[in-house]
Amino acid sequence: MPELKATNFTCTKTGMERLGKNDPCLILMNHSSFIDLKIAAVLLYPRAFNTVCTWDGFVGKNWLMRAIGCIPTKKFVTDMVLVRDMMFAAKKLGSSVLLFPEASYSFDGTATPLPESLGKCLKIMGLPVVMIHTHGAFARDPLYNNLKQRKVDVSADLEYLLSPADIAGKSVEELNEILKKKFTFDNFRWQQENGIRIEEAFRADCLNRVLYKCPHCNMEGKMVGRGTVIACENCGVRYELDEYGYLRLEKAGPSFEKEGTVEAQGRRKALFSHVPDWYRWERECVRRELEEGVYQLDIAVDIYMMVDTKSIYRVGSGRLRHSAEGFHLTGCDGKLDYNQKPSASYSLYSDYYWYEIGDMICVGNSEVLYYCFPTEGKDVVAKTRLAAEELYKLRRESS
Repeated sequence: MPELKATNFTCTKTGMERLGKNDPCLILMNHSSFIDLKIAAVLLYPRAFNTVCTWDGFVGKNWLMRAIGCIPTKKFVTDMVLVRDMMFAAKKLGSSVLLFPEASYSFDGTATPLPESLGKCLKIMGLPVVMIHTHGAFARDPLYNNLKQRKVDVSADLEYLLSPADIAGKSVEELNEILKKKFTFDNFRWQQENGIRIEEAFRADCLNRVLYKCPHCNMEGKMVGRGTVIACENCGVRYELDEYGYLRLEKAGPSFEKEGTVEAQGRRKALFSHVPDWYRWERECVRRELEEGVYQLDIAVDIYMMVDTKSIYRVGSGRLRHSAEGFHLTGCDGKLDYNQKPSASYSLYSDYYWYEIGDMICVGNSEVLYYCFPTEGKDVVAKTRLAAEELYKLRRESS
């Protein structure tokens, strides 16, 4: 409560009178920052609920996480047990279940892909579905910004979305389409349309994690976000992230000023004023690389493993490769050789400043997870997630 009070938290409720005080339900929530869990705890009290939580959240505190009702799962890994555990919580314990279907925080402030199995999950559980949609949580604490919090008010919408009868009367495809529309949002656009002013001087710090590719010279890994500016070290172009979330071209760059061509004049203009538009363009570039057969990731990494909830074990160093054939992780003096096909998952567990260790890419299966931390200082996490998602789509389209 103290933290939410500091954000002037408010909530709008729609249709919640349709849900009985003690009726178990499935609660779906968008995922913007760690404050999401605190919002859910306040909004749902005193309703009993279990929370679906990433498996690594149980490390060192398995007993505590289970005691407060957390259900473990592995992100973007096929988990046949999860629905059974959710059903047990609802049917046997009479508890509601809180689920973050996006599974990962948003990088650019827009929704991340939803699993195609979500509609089927609704069918199996047969529970009323409630949605919590937050506003301001991303603007207050975006993932790229190294956990630096801004002074932004936070609010939420609590909506009764679907009744058991609604679910029974719709196909899986129809349910997925409803959920897709509900999970379509743009936090930067919300900031702009509502005139939310963010004055902090660090608002563009590490924005290069998201905007890793320069749209002017097409170089990757040369973008630097510092203070209120993101700039390219290769061509010199500079954009300011202003107080209302717009990108403003501050400097065209010396390499363009020397040219007098019409093309150069066009390149001196601001190519993007909106962070998600820039990120969408990066996605399009990655897809084009995949279609042309030139996409390739090959980086040195520190490797950690998780096989139980006692600890996450640092096991050595190696190389992580990603191509149209999927992931290939080798290392630990030749003892590790792991392959993962593109069809393994529709997205990728990747994170910035993970547990304050560093930027991370995770691959693995139901038995073991490998947490890979790039050691060469390049911004590859966002591109790798985009590549994994687009590669999955391409394989589905061709099958």
